[in-house]
Amino acid sequence: MNQPAAASPAPESRPYTADHALRFDRVELAGAFGDLGTLLPIVVGMILINKLSPSTVFLSFGLFYLITGYYYRLPVPVQPLKAVGAIAIAYPAMITEPVIGASGIIFGALLLLFALTGIVDKLAKLFTQPVVRGIQLSLGLVFLKKGVDLIVSPQVFLNGMTGRFAEYQINLIVGIVVFVLVLALLDNKKFPAALVALAAGIVSGLALGGFNGASFSIGPTPMQFISPSLQDFWTALIMLILPQIPLTIGNACVGTADTCFTLFPQSPLLSKSKAGNFALTMGIANLPAGLFGAVPMCHGTGGLAAHYRFGARTGGAPVMIGALFVVMALAFGEFGFAVLATIPNSVLGVLLVFAGLELCPLVRSLKGNEEYFVALLITGIALAVPNMAWAFGIGIAVDLFIRKLKIKI
Repeated sequence: MNQPAAASPAPESRPYTADHALRFDRVELAGAFGDLGTLLPIVVGMILINKLSPSTVFLSFGLFYLITGYYYRLPVPVQPLKAVGAIAIAYPAMITEPVIGASGIIFGALLLLFALTGIVDKLAKLFTQPVVRGIQLSLGLVFLKKGVDLIVSPQVFLNGMTGRFAEYQINLIVGIVVFVLVLALLDNKKFPAALVALAAGIVSGLALGGFNGASFSIGPTPMQFISPSLQDFWTALIMLILPQIPLTIGNACVGTADTCFTLFPQSPLLSKSKAGNFALTMGIANLPAGLFGAVPMCHGTGGLAAHYRFGARTGGAPVMIGALFVVMALAFGEFGFAVLATIPNSVLGVLLVFAGLELCPLVRSLKGNEEYFVALLITGIALAVPNMAWAFGIGIAVDLFIRKLKIKI
């Protein structure tokens, strides 16, 4: 993929060192938690509704984050597959643990095939800058909407618990307080915004009764090898993988590569941050994880923006969050999951809002009405239909049509 023009990223106040060292300071740690607003709602929902093992899920995320941080040395995220997660949560009777495991195996195998044969690099050429900017703007607005929905939700916790004082719109009140805190501390290095938001979320969750009825057992939850049937593989392919693949190519591969170039235009590490490499690391991670029924994982432009927004500038952020997830999975499986599930919806919503606000301005790099037309068309379709792959496909077709006929708008 050709290096796109930078979209006036925020000034890099923490420049790279000559040896590309990973950083492990408190600002990097704050950035490590920046993507929880994307990760937790899907992961907690699949653990609770689809009956997945918390230790299996968080161990997989932790190991993938560790690999990602050490390999890319940039704050490249690890996220659950959004289409897979949404469908799994919506149809738990059909999307069982073996089906989810089968989806990870198929997804990993396909991405390895795409990466090793160079198919991803060929597909990447279809994703011109207007198309990529449309994807990023779409995700930014989706994050904003989902974040606001979580803030105004009358339900305080992801696990369905009402909690104390729900009748007083306590979730909204907590969200407003945390939003103001994050806004005030957004560029504060002494008290990083994401760490303050996370601490405020856990404290408020505890005060509101989020731990009531939670299990405090120490050690990992049961983990087992999954043996999907042929029917499980078929269900996974039709219901989960086919809707997901276009989104993965457009967002997790091409979009993440573009966002790396945009946010880190002077980094010598960009030689690794390419669509084909992102497909390769996702394939390597998902194939074994699927054998144990883990949530299928990807990278993503929104997660990268979220980590960056809250201070992450190196692979230290993925390494730190990865190490935390590994320890939590192996030593505090049920208890660690209970702590994360205690963070109020509104706090996760605030993190999502700021991640969306980091993505939306990237559209400013476009030139001419034609490029804006394609980007805004993709955004409009993505907000109107449940499957964003339709938006990407139509956007690519319209972009090609405009370029071939040299249409002026």
